[in-house]
Amino acid sequence: MKEVKLTFHNNGLRSYIDVDLCSECPRQDDKGCCGYYSPVFYPSDFAYLIRCQPELLEEILSLSQITVLDASVTVNHTIEAPGYHCYFHNIDGGCRLPQLMRESICRHFVCPGITWERDEKFKHWKNFFAQLSDYEIELNNKISAQLKSEGLTLRDLENRTLFFKRLVEIFDKETSVVPDFIRAADQEQSLSLTCEIKYGEDWIL
Repeated sequence: MKEVKLTFHNNGLRSYIDVDLCSECPRQDDKGCCGYYSPVFYPSDFAYLIRCQPELLEEILSLSQITVLDASVTVNHTIEAPGYHCYFHNIDGGCRLPQLMRESICRHFVCPGITWERDEKFKHWKNFFAQLSDYEIELNNKISAQLKSEGLTLRDLENRTLFFKRLVEIFDKETSVVPDFIRAADQEQSLSLTCEIKYGEDWIL
């Protein structure tokens, strides 16, 4: 049994969860959750990266192992037995991207073995991240639909500059009013729980 601390950060669309157990991942394979997931970046991620770290967006779009759809980019993992390897994972320190630069799954993920969602004291944060997920999906769908209606797609290399210009304009319009659930939540809170730790492949991702 081990006490695990979760720190919840309310940064609106860039909110995230810190888990202190990550620094000593029970999987003990130097990859953890990063070895079983390919990050996907959506319009709300692009809007943030354009303003805060455009060089990262350029890096992502220049990669060979990506899947580009009309309004999203998947950075495909590569085979590295056992499991896979995420492009952004560094064996010495985990994800090399700061929390705010990661896409939503990577910012929100907590191992299932840490059963925080069953604990009543975490209920308000469970609700917060559920609402945030719904809000982000709806926002990304709206932006994608508007871009599509204007004949803009990320697949069109010649019009990518216009694609991103319109994306940011639509994003700003759609996010001009902050949802009540974001304004009502604490900016940061740390809470702990005790859970049974299983090591190696017995620790489920």
